[in-house]
Amino acid sequence: MLQQYDARNANLQIFVGDGLKPRNEAGVSVFDSSVQGGDGVWEGLRVYREGILHLDKHLQRMFDSAHALAFQEIPTEAFIKDAIRATLSANGMEDGVHIRLTLTRGVKITSGMDPRLNQSGPVLIVLAEWKPMVYDNAHGIEVITSTQRRNAPQFLDSKIHHNNLLNNILAKVQANVAGVDAAIMLDENGFIAELNDTNVFLIKDDILLTPRPVACLPGITRGHVMDVARQNGWSVGEADISLTELYTADLAFATGTMGGLTPITKADGRSIGNALGTTRFHALDAWVKSDIPNRCSKP
Repeated sequence: MLQQYDARNANLQIFVGDGLKPRNEAGVSVFDSSVQGGDGVWEGLRVYREGILHLDKHLQRMFDSAHALAFQEIPTEAFIKDAIRATLSANGMEDGVHIRLTLTRGVKITSGMDPRLNQSGPVLIVLAEWKPMVYDNAHGIEVITSTQRRNAPQFLDSKIHHNNLLNNILAKVQANVAGVDAAIMLDENGFIAELNDTNVFLIKDDILLTPRPVACLPGITRGHVMDVARQNGWSVGEADISLTELYTADLAFATGTMGGLTPITKADGRSIGNALGTTRFHALDAWVKSDIPNRCSKP
């Protein structure tokens, strides 16, 4: 499914560095580390009328990712929240908005890989857009299995929410060529890690299962779903999940900030799901949606 342009985004105000800039003037230097090597971290935030969903968890993950990448400077939580608040206010945004929050290592004194060339501090970008969920959750999505593997910790730890997403992009290219919505990415042992842009769950015999967070990002929406399921008496587990287990699940679905909870209706040409799984998914989806206001906070 291709995201659509929203005309309301034509005249956005975007926070870059230390202030707001019009959309057609917002940008970073060609010497910025994000341009030089994808050297940055990011978060996707969903804005509801009640506030931003899981704001503090997203900020903590950004701080953890920047620390893991040895950023010498990291903006304060207060600075980032002020920037988010200023961006939303400047654009008159209160609901139905997605924010891509990016922190780069900053501008280099000369092009090169060495982080010691970054001597002016990090660059914060707050890009808020009017944007609905990216998938049609009423009808679900179709996926294929990509030949592109998800990173395990010995290569590049997926716990770091970094900007260098080329393996995910290559997987998405394969999905596009196959004419489906997304691609399943396996780990180095052939077990399911995640989709190219979201986490994966399956329902089987009254158990909710998701891949172990080894080669996948333990997503914040993923954690929310697991919490709500347990609160409602479900058995929840993390496991090595094979493609065969996905194909034969009572229902499979994806989770993420950009898509919410999205049924996976077909994988590699096999239809997935049955009436029991569909009923249980709708119940879980309703519980999660009703819990969203409790997880929102103002910046």
